[in-house]
Amino acid sequence: MARISVGKTVGDLGGYLRDQRKQAQLSLRQLADLTGVSNPYLSQIERGLRKPSAEVLQQIAKALRISAESVYVQAGLLDPDDSGEGGGVEAAIAVDPRLDEGQRRALLEIYRSFVGAADVTDNPEEDTLT
Repeated sequence: MARISVGKTVGDLGGYLRDQRKQAQLSLRQLADLTGVSNPYLSQIERGLRKPSAEVLQQIAKALRISAESVYVQAGLLDPDDSGEGGGVEAAIAVDPRLDEGQRRALLEIYRSFVGAADVTDNPEEDTLT
């Protein structure tokens, strides 16, 4: 299951996104047009001055034609060591525009507590509600 990681810095993310943009042969202005994110804001992200939201990261990943999950890993939103189990749910929570940061944290905590409780159960077929 994916966990929030604190090991990545904003500068690491900026360099990664700059490299991806250059590999895609896009200028900052072109990326801004494709994402709907302002050119100055993208520049600040690449220079490590701003930490973008999961929603902005998703727009950038889509424009660069790379997986949003790889960008979330670079941003420290997902743990790269995870097997991917639950990652889809957690990634969906991370980018849902209807949730604010507090709601995301709470929902992730609840989800992880349910998944963790299921992992502890020896035989899930024996579990029944009474």
